Amino acid sequence: MSARHIVFAVAPDLVLLDACGPLEAFWRAELTMAVGRGDGEGGGAGAGFGTGSGSGNGNGNGNGNGNGNGNGNGNGNGSGNGNGIGNGNGNGSANTNGNTSGNGNGNGNGNGNGNGNGSGSGNTSGASPVPHSPHSRPVAYRTTVASIDGGVLQTFPGLPVVTERLDSLDAEPIDTLIVPGVPIDEHCTLQPELVAWIRRNAPRARRICSVCTGAFYLAAAGLLDGRRATTHWREAAHLARRFPNVHVDADPIFIRDAGSGAGSDGHTSTTPRESVVWTSAGVTAGIDLALALIDEDLGHAVAMQAARRLVVFMKRPGGQSQFSAALAAQASAGGPFDALHSWMAAHLRDDLTVERLAERARMTPRTFARRYVDEVGRTPAKTVSALRLEAASRALAESRRPLKRIALDCGFGSEQNLRRAFVRRFGVLPLDYRERFMSAAAAPSSAASGAIAADSARLETR
Repeated sequence: MSARHIVFAVAPDLVLLDACGPLEAFWRAELTMAVGRGDGEGGGAGAGFGTGSGSGNGNGNGNGNGNGNGNGNGNGNGSGNGNGIGNGNGNGSANTNGNTSGNGNGNGNGNGNGNGNGSGSGNTSGASPVPHSPHSRPVAYRTTVASIDGGVLQTFPGLPVVTERLDSLDAEPIDTLIVPGVPIDEHCTLQPELVAWIRRNAPRARRICSVCTGAFYLAAAGLLDGRRATTHWREAAHLARRFPNVHVDADPIFIRDAGSGAGSDGHTSTTPRESVVWTSAGVTAGIDLALALIDEDLGHAVAMQAARRLVVFMKRPGGQSQFSAALAAQASAGGPFDALHSWMAAHLRDDLTVERLAERARMTPRTFARRYVDEVGRTPAKTVSALRLEAASRALAESRRPLKRIALDCGFGSEQNLRRAFVRRFGVLPLDYRERFMSAAAAPSSAASGAIAADSARLETR
């Protein structure tokens, strides 16, 4: 199996974490594959060294198992040094007391002797060769970070990175093209040369991806026309305004749009395309995206190992709405129903039916329902549900109030209704949500762990 070439096409003012997160995930998958197959298929090398001092004799002898090479050397004169090398399909380790060993599919022996007044010991292992080191070759992935001009690129946090020139890749195969994000505002100008390069080279890639606001570059290149796509929740409305042919969904952590089939979360794309396009939300969602790509390429077990190495969820529960105040941002943007939204947020325990809201807005229920959808883009009932969920999310993350009290205060009426709403919207139970996102000041006592486990058990029995 040849290594897949992952190309990060980056723009000036790259948001560094948008690239670093996926890069780290691919690296962890590469490391998992290299260790798991023991450098099989002749793909790696093991090396070891050790030094020491003392008195006595230094002797070195070694065994390398694999395709059959092993060397051991000892040198005296007050110090003992031993070197061991194991190459091939096996693993090697070296000790300056004179032993190297490796395990693999073949055998080879080498030995050497030296006399001196020193002896020492040291251990190294060739069982886990560093992927992409000068002495090994990629097993699963090789990554390239490239920009239009190449060289040193200043990133958004100020840390410079070294990039290759994108035109130097014209003759190379590209498995996956990833465009990380850049700072975006209403007046920003995308780099036209990068847009043109993406448009020209996208057909060469098996799949095309963006992280965060990298979706703006894919949209500018025409790659998102007729597709569902996501981006950072703060920029979703901007993306929709600037590129009206893109079906922007602000909530998913990432979206896989296969063109003519169903998307990753069950929605069907409207326009057939040949390439698969993935878009993700902001920053850390790029890791979620990369883990999904690894799962698709190498299987669930490898993706899980990469996630464990990164100490992250393999698949994060819920969407962006659990991490943002999207509804509050919408309400503060200006509009005829701003005052009504503020009143609704302060009266979540009340009866918030269309009739009651229409009375508050001084309209007939029919006129209110129609105008509300036209202005806000959702039904009044969906806004009520979103406000109650957001209030409950804040209460869970910022307080130790019991579920029954939160359910009543936020208008759910009962704990059961609160649980159902959380599972339906976020895919997690309320106490699981609290455990993951509670602030340090409101962290639960150890006694709460039993309640959390019981809450999880109730979900499993449904």
